[in-house]
Amino acid sequence: MNMYMGYFAKEENYEGDNPPIGIILSKDKKTIKNWFDCISQSTITVPISDVILNPVNVNNKIKRCGKTGEIALISSHLGLINVDLELATLLGGANMEQTKKKYIMVHGSLRKELKRISETEYDIILIDCPPNFNIVTKNALIASDIILVPAKPDYLSTLGIDYLQGSVKTLVKDYNDFCQGIDSEEIINPQIIGVVFTMIQLYGSNPIETQQQYIYQTKRLGIPIFDNYIIANNTIFADAPQNGIPVILNSYSNSSHQANISHIRDFTQEFIDKVGI
Repeated sequence: MNMYMGYFAKEENYEGDNPPIGIILSKDKKTIKNWFDCISQSTITVPISDVILNPVNVNNKIKRCGKTGEIALISSHLGLINVDLELATLLGGANMEQTKKKYIMVHGSLRKELKRISETEYDIILIDCPPNFNIVTKNALIASDIILVPAKPDYLSTLGIDYLQGSVKTLVKDYNDFCQGIDSEEIINPQIIGVVFTMIQLYGSNPIETQQQYIYQTKRLGIPIFDNYIIANNTIFADAPQNGIPVILNSYSNSSHQANISHIRDFTQEFIDKVGI
């Protein structure tokens, strides 16, 4: 999402505004943090539609590429870590019934809000999560039907994949246990659809040997692996925040850059096929 920082610094900031840290997605500076703040402060939750932005430059670029779709965005915020601490204070209760209701309210609010969005408005909703397992991330997992795991094929990342798989199972069990006996609450069953490896370095047409061993190690964990991957390229990805346009919508004459785009398109098609969009 950081690719939009440059766009907002240039197009959306008012005179005297500080440069954007993270992403500012609307003129009144509303982000997903505003929505979570309402929950942590036990106030009336604003509709999530209030923090949605339609990036004009990006959608115009999509149309110029001959496509008919559009994208909408909701901003993240560095202050979400503080929201997480505030949400944690809401957990617990005088009895088990209160504890259950508070747990579901704190962890399941995003899921309930996204269910209000009509399926005719969006074909798919993607939630970008930080590499941790805090309450905000748990909200995203509980709200999801499927989980896509991007990972770099190295030692620490493969350890994290195994940990994530176990943590998701525990989260689903805990949430569903708390749903038991509470009217109108539905159990959840998010599935890890697979791991897509990123920052791949190629030797010939294959990942380098040191990365291949961690790809094979992940396969031995029994987690599905996408056949396609994202190649490392500091040049085109580094320019994206300043340009404010996703790299997939740009044209490149350099053959290595074209290869990057080709791999992204192949992965996207594989993802679409697996999800069944």
